[in-house]
Amino acid sequence: MKRIILKKDGAFRIKKGHPWVWDNEIDRILDGPGNAEGICPSACPDAVLVPGEAADVESSNKEYLGRALVNPRSKIVARMYSRSKEGIDAGFFKRRIREALERRTAFYDLARDSCRAVFAEADRIPGLIIDRFVGWPFNNAETAPDNALDNALDNVALSRPLTFDDCEKTWGPPSVYLVVQFLTAAIEGFRDQLVAMLPEWGGAGNGTCTGIYEKSAVSVREAEGLPPREGLLYGTVPGAADNGATGLLIFENGFPFLLDIAGGQKTGHFLDQAQNRAALGQLVTRHWAAHGLPPSVLDCFSYTGGFSIAAARAGAAVTACDSSAAALSALQTNAVLNGVEGRITTVSSDVFDLLSQLSREKARFNTVILDPPAFAKTHTSKSAALRGYRELNLKAISLIAPAGFLVTCSCSAAVDEWLFRKTVAEAALDAGRRLEALAFRHQSPDHPVLIGYDESLYLKCGIYRVL
Repeated sequence: MKRIILKKDGAFRIKKGHPWVWDNEIDRILDGPGNAEGICPSACPDAVLVPGEAADVESSNKEYLGRALVNPRSKIVARMYSRSKEGIDAGFFKRRIREALERRTAFYDLARDSCRAVFAEADRIPGLIIDRFVGWPFNNAETAPDNALDNALDNVALSRPLTFDDCEKTWGPPSVYLVVQFLTAAIEGFRDQLVAMLPEWGGAGNGTCTGIYEKSAVSVREAEGLPPREGLLYGTVPGAADNGATGLLIFENGFPFLLDIAGGQKTGHFLDQAQNRAALGQLVTRHWAAHGLPPSVLDCFSYTGGFSIAAARAGAAVTACDSSAAALSALQTNAVLNGVEGRITTVSSDVFDLLSQLSREKARFNTVILDPPAFAKTHTSKSAALRGYRELNLKAISLIAPAGFLVTCSCSAAVDEWLFRKTVAEAALDAGRRLEALAFRHQSPDHPVLIGYDESLYLKCGIYRVL
């Protein structure tokens, strides 16, 4: 077993719980006990550290810190997976995945709820993401002879939204679909092994795993020296092949959503915001009760309508903006499924352009929601990201009626909570407004936060009253 010896003071972060060893933190590499020293990763041939192999990590005074999976081609040379000298094989993955799933049962009903089942390092499986969707294949094509949307709505009273029980009564029990991402060279080496075991594991709590789809066409693989890859790995997945379905119907917080696994962003649905969307619904409901009128909501970067649906179901009139026509089309379908198509207006536009236009028109909203994509994917882009967040929040705050609400989010791991709060406060100052902090939230519990690993606490969601 090869040994990675860290520089002096290089062990402090690892002892606190951070799972990454950077290339500039390594002093030397040993081939094994008593063997010759290797050279540092920045100049290291694959013969010294082989991508995907395991290695022991030690402090400068040879204190054992744990075992890691390595990739000398990456800036993150080693990713810790165990504090002990634990081997990594099929049994290891089965155990870690089972433990991750068991932790979710405290918050989710696996027979009904979709969730992120494995969150990479935060679940002690570096580089592996698994989203687990529970639902039904769905055909939303208007020209289809057997339109599932029409059939579903024919089976319920049109005066109310579609429910999980309606779907189960109409189509039988739901199926499980897994969307996986292999993000690192280390986990890439176990890809075939994992694909072979996941069908049996994926159906836990529901009895069947119908399909597995890979969405590894992400930039982090480039940093690992890996090509992007995407496609069907097992069974069938709605929309991924000619199987008569255009999407997958799932339920979040009891609300139906149609998602596109193959064609949608990330894994098809942003599960990390589920609890924040529920909180928005409660906020809108209370605001309506307090003022006697349905609030007006502007949902920026709306995607397929997670926040828009929550606000509309609570009684708001919503303007939803996104630059993707496909996302807005899915949002309109989701509005129909939820019985709120009359409360949501969609606008296909760049959000910054729309906010500037609305400002010129002196438009006002009771609530503005900002849920943009990550502005900073690395620390090198953090300064530009902060300028973007400041401008975005400034434009939004200027549109909010007195005593209205700002719901503002950042999923940039490089921008920590303190910096994000500071940026929002500066934006309010520039707009000549005061903010009252009502709540500050993070990602849903299926995206666990590992103490000592700050990058795992990546989602920030501030809820403010604008005075």
